[in-house]
Amino acid sequence: MTTATQTPATAEGHIDPAARLANAEGAGTAGYVPVQTRSERLTSFDPADFGTPTGREVNWKHTPISRLAALLRDEPAPHDVIGVEVSAPEGVEQKRLAIGEAPRGEVFRPDDLVSAIAWTQEEQAPLIRIPAGIELDEPVVVTLTGRGGVAHAHIVIEAQAHSRATVILRHQGTAQQAQNVEVIVRDGASLTLVSVQRWDDDAIHLSSHQARVDRDASLTHVVVSLGGGIVRVNPSVELAGAGADGKLFGLAFADAGQHLESQVYLHHKGPHTVGDVLYKGALQGEGAHTVWIGDVLIGPDATGTDSYEANRNLVLTEGARADSIPNLEIETGDIIGAGHASATGRFDDEQLFYLQARGISEDEARRLVVLGFLAEIVQKIQVEDLADELSAAIEAELALTQTIAAPAEGEATA
Repeated sequence: MTTATQTPATAEGHIDPAARLANAEGAGTAGYVPVQTRSERLTSFDPADFGTPTGREVNWKHTPISRLAALLRDEPAPHDVIGVEVSAPEGVEQKRLAIGEAPRGEVFRPDDLVSAIAWTQEEQAPLIRIPAGIELDEPVVVTLTGRGGVAHAHIVIEAQAHSRATVILRHQGTAQQAQNVEVIVRDGASLTLVSVQRWDDDAIHLSSHQARVDRDASLTHVVVSLGGGIVRVNPSVELAGAGADGKLFGLAFADAGQHLESQVYLHHKGPHTVGDVLYKGALQGEGAHTVWIGDVLIGPDATGTDSYEANRNLVLTEGARADSIPNLEIETGDIIGAGHASATGRFDDEQLFYLQARGISEDEARRLVVLGFLAEIVQKIQVEDLADELSAAIEAELALTQTIAAPAEGEATA
């Protein structure tokens, strides 16, 4: 159990300027003190408050900074880089929110340079609002198609009290996109948010998702990253109200040269909250790289908390690498349970032997093991058409590599 010291913040959500030297991203700054926990991280709406990351900072050290230059510049971008199509059932409200227009900014606080730039450059943020008491039979589907170039976006999704809905964000085409997604789940509401990244191979996608879940409300947040050169989706969820429930699931399949990353933050703030985090990754090909960092904070008032986070990775070939870092911070002793786990390894010899002993070829056995490994996440989406599509996409990913490395002995566990 560890205890964190919160950095002073102003009423606007900015870190006190006196604390900037100790928390700025610029690690070369005189008097620099490394940020030790997620709760200490600098937040500000002003990009000037963040130094340009060098790759030594705790939240950037696993990301290929040298390829992100275009998204680290606070400059306007064309508005036609991303084509947007929205399919929404009747009753869903859509509008645009200027900076300072509620509920924009009710939850979201930029915590790095890229998210602060996206906040500033998106003058009119689209709002998707599920009205109170409505239960949608069909999902809201937002299809974002990149046409090449740099793009900034801030999206607000609000599920009003006692509503129930699913929202799917689909990313495709090519772009270099800095994206913020602000999510508000009000009392008694239930929201499922699925973000699917099926970009072209040269796309770069840096996305910061921040959500608040209020009293007796629930959020199921799913990240599926299959395409793109660099994809970094960082969900941050605050279980603010008593009885709030948060489920955070993720699936990544990295091929040669791909970098797929998620830094997950689950903050248990209210009493009797429940959290479940499970991310799975598969990797194949030279230079395939996945990064998962899972931070869970159980605050001093989060009595009765029940929380668990896990990350599992299956390395299919030589030359691929999975970084997995779970962290758990507890500030009260009155909880039901809390734990974390991480495992990275190759195929299970016993599983392969079992399948081969029943007349299944070795290649087919390996394919079935991978599909079974990732199916757990796909099944949690509970949108049949999308689940079928993703299963087919995983099959296609497996078909890209004809020779899968022979299994290694045992499993390395961190």
